[in-house]
Amino acid sequence: MHRQMCWISKSSGDGEKVLYLQTAPGQPWRPYTTFPQFSVPDYRIPGGSKGWATYQKLLKAGWTLVPSARSSEFGSSSYAESAVENQ
Repeated sequence: MHRQMCWISKSSGDGEKVLYLQTAPGQPWRPYTTFPQFSVPDYRIPGGSKGWATYQKLLKAGWTLVPSARSSEFGSSSYAESAVENQ
């Protein structure tokens, strides 16, 4: 099954990165918060990465991490927009 993760900047450039997921080839990358069946609550650490707890869970479950710079090679180069909630 196609299950990939990627850290993508919230804005263009090298800003804060958020975990994005892709569950099927050709599908856009979507923020982890749009997948309640996979995501877990973020750690309550000031300045912590959004999605780190989910990343750890999915890595153990066999998901593949795609380097940020290569995310467009592994599916759609478009990213689904969604607000990442502060938790």
